[in-house]
Amino acid sequence: MKRVMIYGTLGPSCADRATLERMFSEGLCGMRLNLSHTTLEDAAPLIERCRDAANACGTDCTLLIDLTGPEQRIGALPSPLRLEAGTEIEPDRILLPDAVRGALTDGRELLLDDGKILLKVQNNRLQVLRGGVLESRKSVAVCGVSLPSPALTETDRRHIRMAKRYGVTGVMQPFVRNAQDLKEVRAALFEAGADDLRLFAKVENLDGLNRLDELIPHCDEIVIARGDLGNAMPLWELPAAQKRIAAACRAAGRDFTVVTQMLDSMTHRPVPTRAEVSDVFNAVLDGAASVMVTGETATGDYPVEVIRYLVNTVREALEFQA
Repeated sequence: MKRVMIYGTLGPSCADRATLERMFSEGLCGMRLNLSHTTLEDAAPLIERCRDAANACGTDCTLLIDLTGPEQRIGALPSPLRLEAGTEIEPDRILLPDAVRGALTDGRELLLDDGKILLKVQNNRLQVLRGGVLESRKSVAVCGVSLPSPALTETDRRHIRMAKRYGVTGVMQPFVRNAQDLKEVRAALFEAGADDLRLFAKVENLDGLNRLDELIPHCDEIVIARGDLGNAMPLWELPAAQKRIAAACRAAGRDFTVVTQMLDSMTHRPVPTRAEVSDVFNAVLDGAASVMVTGETATGDYPVEVIRYLVNTVREALEFQA
């Protein structure tokens, strides 16, 4: 029977050894570490606990690092900022990156925190169209605008140089725009003596989607990153985009991962929705080599239960296919 890799995301909700052991006992295969919120050095104790927990369960811990790449994020806020729909706010209060500030013209819309919050530029102020609580280092995108930025930051390059020292097995490159982005990552891996690490290309913008055939030969696995990809188009078009990526990967014999909001309701609930379970099941039927959860295990209330539902749903889908 085909094996599907089950990935969680490291974070404060699964930072203790006991929780990690329970997750690996349920069938967890590996973890993602989001380097937009930490560094390899700072996360070293957590990585070590994760590895020890996996070993105690008789398995290896596959460790993927998610680089910063060309993604835009807000700065470190003094405290979470509540944005109420119908109000206005000064752009300076959100600590926008320079590239985003340069694109602020009247009528432009900004999506924050994977689209949870929607703002509109009006007379040098930001109108809150869809509110929420904004926390530090959350993503920001200018609707309809591709902002110039390098494929790798200097911090990314430093993390690549240290990757093998920390037991990293794969590198996730976010917001891949073209083959050149992946070639730059491959070159950095080669220079670091880490060219044996798997390279995951995250398709989460229209540039990557429209150049999918160009990306596939230059990575080991395509990641259907539905969070920001869903910000780049009307949400009702996202399922077709996911199917298109999956079909292209199958045709090319390239592995692919499905990620983002797979069990999102379990962030604060012990049981998923029926729609979420069906989503996981269908991702496996479409041929996914991996499925991944993010905030559900990193900051959610039920990380062990998330993995239990994820593993059992994947297992059921594989048995259905057999």
